[in-house]
Amino acid sequence: MSFFEKFYQIFVEKGYYTLMLDGFKSTLIITVGALAIGLVIGTIIAVIKYFGDDSKPMRPLVWLCDLYTTVVRGIPVVVLLLIFFFVIFASSKNGIAIATLTFGINSGAYMAELVRSGLNAVNAGQMEAGRSLGLSKLQTMRKIILPQAIRYILPAIFNELIALLKETSVAGYVAVVDLTRAGTLVRNNTYNAVVPLTLVAVVYLVLVVLLTRLLRLLERRMSTDDRRRKS
Repeated sequence: MSFFEKFYQIFVEKGYYTLMLDGFKSTLIITVGALAIGLVIGTIIAVIKYFGDDSKPMRPLVWLCDLYTTVVRGIPVVVLLLIFFFVIFASSKNGIAIATLTFGINSGAYMAELVRSGLNAVNAGQMEAGRSLGLSKLQTMRKIILPQAIRYILPAIFNELIALLKETSVAGYVAVVDLTRAGTLVRNNTYNAVVPLTLVAVVYLVLVVLLTRLLRLLERRMSTDDRRRKS
């Protein structure tokens, strides 16, 4: 029996395509949700550090942010996932929600430096200009600094999205039926490893290639806009 005949038999005749679709949906939910959580956490930490460099009262907050990023970066995401599922949220069995939160917290530690580098890329005179117009520091950050920093941060966010998409493949450790776990279940039930795992690999590859191309289009568009501003 050829590969395509086995593919048809497993996913069409036996109906395992529904399991793969559910796993694919779970992967997308976890990835997008984790990215949103990570972006919020990363932005908050980046803003605290941005203002904390010149503010003595904010030093304790800066220290807490540094502690957070050090601890989260130092723990493998799989271990962090197991701690959240079996220790912190042991009474809850909503694996997708716990996985989304865990990956979001993990992403926030890395996103913080990405956002901070974007804020630092904006000319320091922009803050002074906002203050001279009567805006508070937070207002200047929200209305002037952040909008300009977004163009520096967007490519890094796409890279983080790609990394998150692949990292979520370990969500099956806490009984979440994501794309990888769905492929494993199909393999266990059909005693065929080649077809389901090949499909999983192809789906991840296609998603990563599409996101990479979108990133390149975004970078090309941004470089074109830069040339227009300079000319």
